[in-house]
Amino acid sequence: MIFQRTLKKPICITGVGVHSGQKVTLTLLPARANAGVVFKRTDLKNAPKISAHYKNIINTQLATTLGRGKITVGTVEHVLAALQGLGIDNASLELNGPEVPILDGSSQGFCEAILASGVETQAQPRTYLALRRKVELHIGDKWAMVEPSSRLEIHASVQWDHPSIGQQEFHYIEGKTPFSELSSARTFGFLKELEALKKLGLARGGSLSNVIVLDHQTVLNPEGLRFADEFVRHKALDALGDLKLAGVPIQGRFFFHRAGHEIHRQLLLEVFKNPDNFEIFDPSHERRPLELPMPLTQPGFAVSY
Repeated sequence: MIFQRTLKKPICITGVGVHSGQKVTLTLLPARANAGVVFKRTDLKNAPKISAHYKNIINTQLATTLGRGKITVGTVEHVLAALQGLGIDNASLELNGPEVPILDGSSQGFCEAILASGVETQAQPRTYLALRRKVELHIGDKWAMVEPSSRLEIHASVQWDHPSIGQQEFHYIEGKTPFSELSSARTFGFLKELEALKKLGLARGGSLSNVIVLDHQTVLNPEGLRFADEFVRHKALDALGDLKLAGVPIQGRFFFHRAGHEIHRQLLLEVFKNPDNFEIFDPSHERRPLELPMPLTQPGFAVSY
């Protein structure tokens, strides 16, 4: 039996939002068992909350953004990946701005802070979702699939016509692959797209200190890459963070090809739209199916994409 875990003490992290360009402080706090992960905008009136749940996703352009009414929290995937990779079930994440800080473009800074603070085991067993059958989707040349497994696995593959990328694959197995193999892989982008992104109000905080930048031929960062296949490792990291938005740990073997945040969202929607696809179990009982918890959303609020 695996028990739920939370943070041992509060953690304070300050940085800049990669898209907003705003300086923001993120405070990670312990939370009670079964609370899940909840974001709180402390800079807004009444400090509104948003659950880290796929039903609260309102935007997937270059990052995953959660929203409730007019309240948003952007670029949540890297801190969620850190929580998932370190086995944190319950946490309150307080922000005094609209976007989680990008730090170095990976989950490494969040992981180091969490490990330095410590993790606390709680008395409540961890529930989990088990896939009962294969679910897949195809969008153009991108596709995603998940099939039953006794643990969480992510097979990621990318293909870019660029000398520094080309064809790359990475296989992450929870409990077997060291999370450090993923956590330090940074986000990346292309120099030729930078001006267009800034006109859209994106990438205002992006720099060589938090993004791998490529021109038509090579990597522009002076320190180079941390891994030869850092690009696909970061794709797997993003997938891990987005899968945290299921709201319950998943046992399944995921395959993502040329995927991104929107594909991750679509696959979760495909899984959850049919109750025959999965079961949720409480290990403290004899394989007793449970009802899914509902996310914190505003009554009557319709999510649009």
